[in-house]
Amino acid sequence: MDKRKITFIGGGNMGRALVSGLIGSGYPKDLITVADQDSDKLKRLEAELGVNVTTDNTSAASQASVLVLAVKPQVIADMLKTLTSGLGGIGDRLIISMAAGVTINRIKELTGGHDRIVRLMPNTPALIGKGVTGMFASSSVSADEKEFADSILKAVGQRVWVEKEEDMNTVTAASGSSPAYFFLFMQYMIEHSIELGLTPEQAYTLVTQSALGAAELAVRSPGVSLETLRAQVTSKGGTTHAAVTAFEEKNLKNAVDEAMDACIRRAKEMEKLF
Repeated sequence: MDKRKITFIGGGNMGRALVSGLIGSGYPKDLITVADQDSDKLKRLEAELGVNVTTDNTSAASQASVLVLAVKPQVIADMLKTLTSGLGGIGDRLIISMAAGVTINRIKELTGGHDRIVRLMPNTPALIGKGVTGMFASSSVSADEKEFADSILKAVGQRVWVEKEEDMNTVTAASGSSPAYFFLFMQYMIEHSIELGLTPEQAYTLVTQSALGAAELAVRSPGVSLETLRAQVTSKGGTTHAAVTAFEEKNLKNAVDEAMDACIRRAKEMEKLF
């Protein structure tokens, strides 16, 4: 990875995860600056990760060739307008945005026509280096810049590049939001296991380790379909078959489809809002 000065605008969980991952991969701390309005958060970042910190977005951005926007979509308009005005334009900087529902055209509009933009949709397992990030680059982003953006996200997990920006909404439904689906499913399994007599500790260990093992088995079996993996533990007439049949009778697939579609609809609504 080539080394460039990077400024993170926003020091929340995802921004922190990326900074931590970069440092863990050997990126020089002195080339990383985090700007945030929360001075207590900055003090913790400085103490724990050793990066440069400031409450001044414009000053931090002025010293960097790469800007990572790790802020909530509700504040990105005001932030970018102020930043662009303070800098007198974005110049030749590469913008990498994690703001959900904020399109490249919208960022271009807010920055006075700047179009070297990479859009990301990470997910929370990035906090432990096990994330997956959907990525899309505007046509003005060079191959070298795409490679650099990819190298940043590599520090916190897998990357998937999509060819159409509208596919980022599907990425949101499939990965950005999906950890919550799995957490909810595990929550219900744990709650019912406790109702059936297990201790909370027993239920938590059994369910979470089973989920972890199942995911790892799928990852390590790239040539085997999920249907086949499921069939391998589903003997006809057995206990697993009874449980799977109950899921199918309740039309689990339809519930999953509707949930993902609802996520995509909301993502499209957010594009209009922000």
